[in-house]
Amino acid sequence: MNFWSFITQNRYEVASLTLEHLWIVGISTVLAVVVGIPLGVLITRKRSLHKPVIAIANIIQTIPSLALFGFLLPAPWIGERAERLAILALTLYALLPLIRNTYVGITSVDRAIVDAARGMGLTDWQLLYKVELPLAASVILAGIRVALVISIGLATIAAAIGAGGLGELIFRGLAMVNNSVILAGAIPAAVMALLADSLLGWLEKRFTPQRAA
Repeated sequence: MNFWSFITQNRYEVASLTLEHLWIVGISTVLAVVVGIPLGVLITRKRSLHKPVIAIANIIQTIPSLALFGFLLPAPWIGERAERLAILALTLYALLPLIRNTYVGITSVDRAIVDAARGMGLTDWQLLYKVELPLAASVILAGIRVALVISIGLATIAAAIGAGGLGELIFRGLAMVNNSVILAGAIPAAVMALLADSLLGWLEKRFTPQRAA
């Protein structure tokens, strides 16, 4: 059975696993954004926290994915369901680019603009929301872009703990030594990653400040 025949005959299963994959990646990315961007903002205000926060995020990135899943299995409530475990693991992996890009984006804002905003009487919160975050938006979006693409790829490994997604087809194909089944999982995941990268790349350009000629 070739690739297209397998897709045609199993289109409902492939569609269902694709939706599972999107769900796991989407939830984990949203959680990573909710945690990572505030942490990135925090370390721009408290520079003493910069090194330890980045170091912890770096350490998490170096842990092999299957090992991280194994470490999280005994966690109360989280380890009871494979989907929760996969979402937590993907959230942790996505933190580094979000924290780093938020920090870099905000600290790269022209100091003359920041000083002018302070001179106009803006509070620190007003400065953050009205000046720094808008100007750093393209850099922050680049971090989200990297985190999302990484999560789409890593989510295929989550099938090893029964979390579902397109990885199920990849692992099934490996067990059967069937390239068509492997491709049925790998190609939709690759297309998903390319589409996500293109969309966020387009948004990134839209939010990039235009320089005066």
